[in-house]
Amino acid sequence: MTAIGIIGSKGRMGHALINAIGEQEQMEHAGGVDQGDDFAQLVEKSDVLVDFSVPDGLGQRLDLCAAAGKPVLVGTTGLEPADHLSIDAAAHKIAILQTGNTSLGVNMLAALVEEAASRLGDDWDIEIVEMHHRHKVDAPSGTAILLGEAAAKGRGIALKDHRESGRDGQTGARAKGAIGFAALRGGSVAGDHQVILATDEERIELGHRAENRMIFARGAIKAALWLTAQQPGRYNMTDMLGLK
Repeated sequence: MTAIGIIGSKGRMGHALINAIGEQEQMEHAGGVDQGDDFAQLVEKSDVLVDFSVPDGLGQRLDLCAAAGKPVLVGTTGLEPADHLSIDAAAHKIAILQTGNTSLGVNMLAALVEEAASRLGDDWDIEIVEMHHRHKVDAPSGTAILLGEAAAKGRGIALKDHRESGRDGQTGARAKGAIGFAALRGGSVAGDHQVILATDEERIELGHRAENRMIFARGAIKAALWLTAQQPGRYNMTDMLGLK
C-alpha cells in the first residue's frame, strides 16, 4: 500500500483527493495537514505527499520532504519565481512533479496547443480565456499559465517576455507575438479553458471543460503513485503521461 499525505486537506481539492484515494485499492490516506498543523509528522507517515495548499511556506515544506527523502506532487497555483527556485533546489534530492493542472484532458490540450503554436507563425494571435468558481483567489489560473507556457514553448519564446494580462482602458494595439490572458470568475465553475489562435479571416479554438474536480484528484493520485518510482528530479504531467 502506498501511503499518500495531503497538504491542504480541508480545501475543495483536499476533500476530492481523499475520495480519490478511497477509490484505489493500492493506496491509503496517510493523513492531512493545513496551516498550523504538524507537517513533520505527516511527512514521516507518508510515502509521497500531494500539496494543493498555498504558496506561503512552500519552501519550508519542500525542505522537510527533501530531508526525509519523500517525493512531492506540487499542484499549488499562484507560484512566484522564488517558489520555482525552491522546487528546483529540492529536486536535486527528491522527485517533484509540479503542475498547474493534473487532468489528463488538459495536458493533452497543452500538447495540441504547443503543436499548433509551433506550426503557425506569429501572425496568428494567441489568446487564453479561463473561467473558475467565485472563490478562486489567483488569476490567471495555473492551467491557463500551463497552456500559455505550452504556446510559448511551441514558438520557442519565453512566456514572461510576451504575456499580456488584464487589458483595460486605452491599451493601444495588440503587440505582435503576444500571448494574452483573460480570467472570468463566477458561480461554481470547476474550470473552463479555451485557447484561441486567430489570424486574418480565420481562427482555431481549442478548449477543455472540467465538469467535476474529481478529474484533477484522480489525475493527481495517479501522478503521485508514478512519482514514487522516479529518481530525484523535476517532472511534469507530460513526463508522467509520456507525451514527449
